[in-house]
Amino acid sequence: MATTRRRLPKTVVTLGIVSLLNDASSEMIYPLLPFFLREHLRASVAFVGLVEGIAETTASLLKLASGWISDRVGRHKLLTFVGYALAGATRPVLAAATAAWQVLGLRFIDRVGKGIRTSPRDALLANACDENIRGMAFGFHRAMDHLGAAVGPLIASAVLLFSPGNYRLVFALAAVPALLSLFVLWFGISETPSRSSLLSNAGVGNHSEKSQVRVEFVRAWSDLPATFRWYLAALLLFTLSNSSDAFLLLRAKDAGVPESAIPLLWTWLHIVKSVAGTHGGMLSDRIGRTKAIVLGWLVYAGVYAIFAFLHSAWQVWAVFTVYGLYFALTEGAERALVADLLPQEKRGLGYGAFHFVVGVGMMPASVLFGLIWQLFGFQTAFFFGAGLALCAAALLAAKIRR
Repeated sequence: MATTRRRLPKTVVTLGIVSLLNDASSEMIYPLLPFFLREHLRASVAFVGLVEGIAETTASLLKLASGWISDRVGRHKLLTFVGYALAGATRPVLAAATAAWQVLGLRFIDRVGKGIRTSPRDALLANACDENIRGMAFGFHRAMDHLGAAVGPLIASAVLLFSPGNYRLVFALAAVPALLSLFVLWFGISETPSRSSLLSNAGVGNHSEKSQVRVEFVRAWSDLPATFRWYLAALLLFTLSNSSDAFLLLRAKDAGVPESAIPLLWTWLHIVKSVAGTHGGMLSDRIGRTKAIVLGWLVYAGVYAIFAFLHSAWQVWAVFTVYGLYFALTEGAERALVADLLPQEKRGLGYGAFHFVVGVGMMPASVLFGLIWQLFGFQTAFFFGAGLALCAAALLAAKIRR
């Protein structure tokens, strides 16, 4: 870690701390939200699904738009701050919610914040470092994010240990790390807009028509390199294999992991992601982005194939550990490859397209996986996921040479 601090730019380290704090805040709430809706607000299971479906779809759509806007105005930091601030503002208000529809509205605002901040934040991070350490930078950022995801539920559990069932207290306390993340972001990062962004932004006021904005957006999209489009195609194919981790947890329970140990298994996965994330990104700096991503996708395919045969708890823990390595190999490298394939003035749009493709693919992936499981059994479903991952790895290896 000392070596990482010496090599990584201040902006990268600061954004990592921001993600750690914000994710700790978010994960204090997220695992408890379904129980809060069901037990305290008497919401139906269908309503819980509606909340999450609207939330994630909103975030996916906004990531594409916010990335393009951040390129035009050249203010990645400002949009990143606005996104984090919107999400953070919902935490204390959630503690006072008295109806399910209020939670839906707050969850919507939270995901609007995520949609606004994600693409500009990734562009800000990519622009802050050289190509030869970009994989390590994104790997470090993801590692800090996962560390926050591991810490958040532990804090929530500690609060509930002293105040059983007091979800509102947890939600209120979640505002503290969210507020700290805003201070760290605003005072810890400085950004000088690129000259190309300023020149592009100079003409914005001359074309206020919505049709002109749409034309400019389509033109910006059409100008993206063909290589980057092939990358998005391979990414979409892989995402269709990448169903919700809820299925893995269901399979873990069926294979012998006690229900009481499932939260510990989930925390362990985030610990593995956090510990290995920076090193996985560094590996992509050494061997190349494509090789690292392909290796990670092959690990994913192997994990899904093995999940079809698990029959004991210790096997589940071992495979979940390997599954964490898949994230370490791919999360930093996938984001670094976006910056490698695009010039600086197009990276906001590029990251928007990256996150949009992932978001669009996730919902049908889970629906399809669930249908196959129900109709043909869990083994067929896991083999299907592994097969799609192998096809995506082959497409990426054939089309991208980085």
